[in-house]
Amino acid sequence: MTATDPALTALSQGWCALSLLHGRIEAHIERALQAGHDLSVREYSLLDVLSRQHDGDGGHLQMKQVADAVVLSQSATTRLVSRLEDRGLLERYLCPTDRRGIYTNVTAAGLTLLDQARPTNDAALREALDEAARNPELAPLVRVVETLKTPVPA
Repeated sequence: MTATDPALTALSQGWCALSLLHGRIEAHIERALQAGHDLSVREYSLLDVLSRQHDGDGGHLQMKQVADAVVLSQSATTRLVSRLEDRGLLERYLCPTDRRGIYTNVTAAGLTLLDQARPTNDAALREALDEAARNPELAPLVRVVETLKTPVPA
């Protein structure tokens, strides 16, 4: 393929459209969460991911798993955890079976804030998708997003 190859150009245009859609959605949700709950998208995502942990085998996530889930580096995730811990929304404690492991849990205050912020997040997502659907270049991507089904954990 050459740089002027139509397949490569179409692929590049598709990637640009996907990037644009993501950026618009994230910015819209960010404004709503900041205004209503003093949370960033990353903070909300981290609280959401950690709130889904459970006790038992495989129930607690390692920091690398959390970083992957919120699409940040491990060091950025650690800083984010520290900020939320300072706000009383998260707590860390040593793993009872492996003193080298550190678990991070959402506090009662964090769960309350997450519950309050979830409708804001969901409404902002819907608004951003509806707005993007009016753009002919983004409408096909919106349809794909709307039809995606995520697996339900057993």
